[in-house]
Amino acid sequence: MKVNIENLVSISEANQNFSKVARMVDEKGSAVILKNNKPKYVIIKYGELEVENIAEDQDVEEVAKKIMSKHLKAFKALAK
Repeated sequence: MKVNIENLVSISEANQNFSKVARMVDEKGSAVILKNNKPKYVIIKYGELEVENIAEDQDVEEVAKKIMSKHLKAFKALAK
């Protein structure tokens, strides 16, 4: 997954206008939600999880750890 600066959304904006974030994910494939100007959450289409070969029986924390570790370099660059 590529992280694009056009896909960044503040947590307050995501909270106030989630439909905008959902449209962004539909159009661009993902959205990165920032908390205190640092990447905190990634929203992707459910189908992308299947593409990433993530088993359905894994819990959310395991999935998040896999995604974060796979894209850690991009998140560190965004956090600067």
